[in-house]
Amino acid sequence: MALVNEFFLELPRNNMFATIAQEVKIFNVIRPSTDLIDLSVNDVTNSLAAHVIKAMHSAVDEMADEKTFHGYGPEQGYSFLRELIIKNDFNSRGIHLSTDEVFINDGIKSEIGNIGELLCGDNAIGVSDPIYPVYVESNVISGRAGIFVNGHWSNVIYLDGNENNGFVPQIPDRQVDIVYLCSPNNPTGMAFSKSQLKKWVDYALKNNVLILFDATYEAYIQAPNIPHSIYEIRGAKKVAIELRSFSRTAGFTGMRCGYTVIPHELHVQNIEGKSISMNQLWNRRQSIRFNGVSYVTQCAAAAIYTDEGKAEIRKTIDYYMRNVMLMRRELAPTGVRLFGGEHVPYLWMKVPQGTTSYDYFKKMLYGANVVCTPGTAFGPSGEGYVRLSAFASYDDCRNAVERLKKWL
Repeated sequence: MALVNEFFLELPRNNMFATIAQEVKIFNVIRPSTDLIDLSVNDVTNSLAAHVIKAMHSAVDEMADEKTFHGYGPEQGYSFLRELIIKNDFNSRGIHLSTDEVFINDGIKSEIGNIGELLCGDNAIGVSDPIYPVYVESNVISGRAGIFVNGHWSNVIYLDGNENNGFVPQIPDRQVDIVYLCSPNNPTGMAFSKSQLKKWVDYALKNNVLILFDATYEAYIQAPNIPHSIYEIRGAKKVAIELRSFSRTAGFTGMRCGYTVIPHELHVQNIEGKSISMNQLWNRRQSIRFNGVSYVTQCAAAAIYTDEGKAEIRKTIDYYMRNVMLMRRELAPTGVRLFGGEHVPYLWMKVPQGTTSYDYFKKMLYGANVVCTPGTAFGPSGEGYVRLSAFASYDDCRNAVERLKKWL
C-alpha cells in the first residue's frame, strides 16, 4: 500500500484564506442583496498592458506556422527574456549577472517549494513574521517545521517584525541555516534600507546562512534609498537567491511567469562539508522536473521591457498606488493606526485592543460590508492587525473607504 507523506498531514485542514472565503459565502447566503467590497484580494484586477497583449498575439501567430513554431523550450528559459531581465533589472543598478544565473519560473509559490526540495530536511529555518504563508507551509511539507502548537510551528524561528522595530525582522540570537526575507514586505509594507539589508548579508556571510530573498513588490518602491535587489549589497551573491514575479509588476497572476536568480558564487554543503554549487544543482533539477514556461508567455514577459511596455506597466503600478494613498489619506483622520501603503499597495491596520484579528475581520464584514484579511493569515505576529488590499478598482477603494469611515 502507498503511504502518504506524514508531514503534509501536519498542515491545518484549512488555511485562513479558505476560512475567509467560507465566511464570505455564509454572509452572501444570509444577506444575498448586500453588495460586498472585497479588499482581501491578493490578485490584481487591471487587464494586461496593450503591448503585452500584442506580443502574445504575435507569438501565437508564430505557433501557427511550422517555420516559426516552438515546441519544448530551454528549461532555464529563452535567452531573449533572460538577457532583457539582466539588462533592465540588474545592469541598470550596477549588478552584473550571466544568463545562466537567471531561471524563468512559473511563479514564486511553486519555486519556494522546489528550492526546498534540494535542501536537507534538518536545516533550521528563520522566517520573517508576518510574511506570505507559503514560505512556512512549504517547509511543513518538507518536514522542517515540526508540529503546530498554539499558532506556531515548533521548529520555525519566527523573526518578529512589529511596531516597536518598524516591522523589520530581527537577526536571530541562535543558529539558522535558511532565512526567508521579503522586501517590500507583504503584508506590512516594510522595505529594507541598504544598511538594514547589509546587516542581514553580513550575518549570512559570517554564519554560512542561505537567504531566500523575495523581491516580488520591488517595482512599487517609491524611495531612491531602498534597494530593489539584494545584490545591491556587496557579498550577497555568495549567500542569496533572489525571487521575482511578473504577477504584481505586470498583472501576470493568470499567466504564471517570473524568475529566480542563483549566482555562481552561491555554494551549499553536503553532509561531509564539501562545497557544492547551488546554481549547478538547480540547473540539474530544472532539467529533470521542469519543461519551462511557454514561449507565448515568455514573449509576453519580454514585452514588459520595451519602452512602450515600461510606460504601460508604470501606469498600472501608479494606479494601484493611487488607490492605497487614497485609502490611507481618508482613513487616517478616523484615528485608526495604519502602516504600509508607501512601497506596496496594502494597508496594515491595527485592530482595537482586546479584539482578535479574526473577530475584527468579521465585524468589518458585517458592519461595513468590506472584506479584509486577518493578520494571522501571515503568521503569529500578524495577530492584532488586518490587511486591506488596494489591488482593486479605484471606485471600489473609494467606496470601501466611505463605508469604513462611517463604521469606524
